[in-house]
Amino acid sequence: MSDNTPVWLVVNAASGSNDDGSLETLKDSFAKAGLSLVRISHFPDDDLPARAELDEAGVGLVAVFTGDGTVNALITSLYGWRGAILVLPGGTMNLLYHRLHGDAGLDDVLAAVVAGKAFRCRPGVVRCDAGDGFAGVMAGPGTAWNEVREAMRDADIAGIASGAARALGQSVGAPMVACVDPALGQAEGYPLLVLTPRSDGFAIDAYHAETLGDYLSQGLALLKRDFREGPSDRLGHVVELTTRSVTAEPTGLLIDGEPFDTGPTVRFVLASCEVDLLATRFDE
Repeated sequence: MSDNTPVWLVVNAASGSNDDGSLETLKDSFAKAGLSLVRISHFPDDDLPARAELDEAGVGLVAVFTGDGTVNALITSLYGWRGAILVLPGGTMNLLYHRLHGDAGLDDVLAAVVAGKAFRCRPGVVRCDAGDGFAGVMAGPGTAWNEVREAMRDADIAGIASGAARALGQSVGAPMVACVDPALGQAEGYPLLVLTPRSDGFAIDAYHAETLGDYLSQGLALLKRDFREGPSDRLGHVVELTTRSVTAEPTGLLIDGEPFDTGPTVRFVLASCEVDLLATRFDE
């Protein structure tokens, strides 16, 4: 990249780091780096830029300053595009950003892009019929805690209370999800499986709870997305996995934080991202 490289920026006001102040700071950072913002799309009020729009505008770089869910939607919508996507830390956890840039700050990443030190890559993703997970995929009744997290983000007190009660009930009483091909871990399954992609496969972590207190503490860990606080076991590192609800009920999924419902049996495979992402410290 060079100075005055045209960039199309996508932001989302509902994401964790998006507000008027942070957007102005972001604009200043682009200006200081010498990157020219030719257009800003405010998703979801504005549509995500399409491949034809970007090509017509002569833009070969899209920057996205949103949470992992919107990042996922943008990347998958641009599959097959010849340009590149620069993921920035605009969400709460910014898991894909850290995959691509480590702990580097935003200004350092922009400087690396302008200096030609960023490189194109196509990281591994966890793929299933419901979509591709770049930061990770969660499967099982424990995903019900996502409702509480969303209510917390929206400051919906009633939603927090009702969602917590529902999530606790589902975590305790809903059918568990087991790894059946390959057969890994407990045959009776777990309330939550977390699949984290890397270039050579994806890690499988099983989160479990045995007492009411464990379920509450696990739910809190999930809300904060700090999975290390919850009781878990590393089951393996694979390139393909089939999971099954032990009572043939539908399996709840969170793909990069966005909820999906699917059938009782889900097949996950390692795949490659189908558009170039810019990275500065990609370590996989």
